[in-house]
Amino acid sequence: MSSKGGKSTAAKRIIRHILISQPRPESDKSPYFELAKRFNLELDFCPFIKLEGIPAKDFRKQKIDLASYTGIIFTSRNAIDHFFRLCEEMKVSISQDTKYFCITEAVALYLQKFILYRKRKVFFGADGTNKSLFDVIAKHKANEKFLYVCSENQQDNEIVSWLKANQCEFTLGFMYRSVSCDIKPLFAKKSYDLICFFTPSGIRSLFDSFPNFKQQELLIGAFGSNTIRAVEESGLTLTIAAPAPKAPSMVAALDQYLAARQSKK
Repeated sequence: MSSKGGKSTAAKRIIRHILISQPRPESDKSPYFELAKRFNLELDFCPFIKLEGIPAKDFRKQKIDLASYTGIIFTSRNAIDHFFRLCEEMKVSISQDTKYFCITEAVALYLQKFILYRKRKVFFGADGTNKSLFDVIAKHKANEKFLYVCSENQQDNEIVSWLKANQCEFTLGFMYRSVSCDIKPLFAKKSYDLICFFTPSGIRSLFDSFPNFKQQELLIGAFGSNTIRAVEESGLTLTIAAPAPKAPSMVAALDQYLAARQSKK
């Protein structure tokens, strides 16, 4: 695997093989594949973590009455899946007046799979950052009782700190947990020029498989403030950060980065 090279080395390196630490998109029309054609890339997709739902019998130990919350906070589609899974398993009926606060519009739109989507009860941050989510929650915090749906081993401490500092009435609902995948076979087959991470658990999984991992010339991209922080706290050098004002997705951030490198040649 790939000690940190100098900036000039990184700039000269040809980027051909990129690893996306997520499942392969189901649609061939994914913007990832358009990106691959434009820049002549080889993209591999492989999740670094797998999620396990917390069974209803274990969730009950948290003594959370799901129907008593008026505002639900979601930072991922996985959180939405497991919230409604537990509602179904526990035969809990959620009020039609419940409000949903989502980190991005994409996450908010995913709610259509489970509820009748109405803008007056579904809210999302403008640019995918925690700050924009806080701006939305702040308008409603006085009248809502919030449930923040999160992983047992990966809640967003920035969100928790903000909710506490702003005296919001809230509870953490642990509904799933992340487990590291064994990714050693993946790297035995191929070396990569760039790896994109989407969760702090993905970073942890890398070090679980390679405890003595050295970055060397490998470039790293990260999506989300928590993932960016996890990269930096692990002593790794970050090259691509998303979301950004002009790059709301990892695909857009990759596009900008690769285009800028190409223009310098």
